[in-house]
Amino acid sequence: MIIVQRLVATGGGDRLENHMLRVGEQLPPAALWIDLLEPTKEEDQHVEELLGIEVPTREDMTGLEPSELLWAENGARYMIARLLTRLDSGTLEMNAVTFILTKNTLVTVRYSQPKSFEMFLHRARKPGGCGNSAEAVMSGLVDSIINRAADMLRDTGSDIDRVSQAVFRETKKTGDRNASFQRTLRLLGQQGDFISKARESFVSLERMLLFLSANFDADHVRKELREAIRTTLRDLQSLEEHATFQTNKIQFLLDATLGLVNLEQNNIIKLFSVMAVIFMPPTLVASVYGMNFEHMPELKWEYGYPLALLLMILVAVAPYFLFRWKNWL
Repeated sequence: MIIVQRLVATGGGDRLENHMLRVGEQLPPAALWIDLLEPTKEEDQHVEELLGIEVPTREDMTGLEPSELLWAENGARYMIARLLTRLDSGTLEMNAVTFILTKNTLVTVRYSQPKSFEMFLHRARKPGGCGNSAEAVMSGLVDSIINRAADMLRDTGSDIDRVSQAVFRETKKTGDRNASFQRTLRLLGQQGDFISKARESFVSLERMLLFLSANFDADHVRKELREAIRTTLRDLQSLEEHATFQTNKIQFLLDATLGLVNLEQNNIIKLFSVMAVIFMPPTLVASVYGMNFEHMPELKWEYGYPLALLLMILVAVAPYFLFRWKNWL
């Protein structure tokens, strides 16, 4: 699918207008952005012929080494970033998106539908919602990607705060504690997975922005646009620091949860140890009176058997009250 966004001047400012481009059709006037969404081979070739560029295939986008994700060729700048997708569905994915910036047009190649693209288009289709150059569209799109990631980090921070309250909330029933620990470990694992992937995405975006900023300086792009890219880069770096903070907090909560699990296991082991100590003295008494000696006066007592039972009960109960008195139970 070839989606062309062309610039339309209105009384309230410039905006983008959507146009579905068919194979063999020429570009409409003032086309600023060509969005290739799950393109076919024919659609790739058509865009290559229109702009004189080489469009990477899906295999190229996923098979390149990290050092090969940014390059310039024939006056076009190629940038491949890894973006988070399916954030709302609960199935987090990392997908490569290619940005190709030519002199007059931005080309994006993607095989996923990040919500940040929809957010940018929603704004850019309003009067004054976008700039009048491919570089401005690129800057606005990257800004939407980062804003979307910031929203997700904020939501993750709220989830981590709720998990923190749950970890340190006192639960009296053992079954409730065990279920709470399992829930907490699963949630921490999911949040840790999201943040690690978010950090990976941030690194690829930061490298792309640094590459773009250097090219903007060399191409003498307007000062306002260069400053916007630098501001976006600073925002991205602050998000990386915030993601690091959240990672440390998740590690702290994970250690605390595992510590509570160990305490719970220690309480269970302590209970078994106490029960073993309680039943050792009666076992000793029963063992003594189970010996078949010829001279054992207690065997001939009329009340020897009940006295032996009473003695076993006493030596069993005594350690229990001793442990309670020592606050060991």
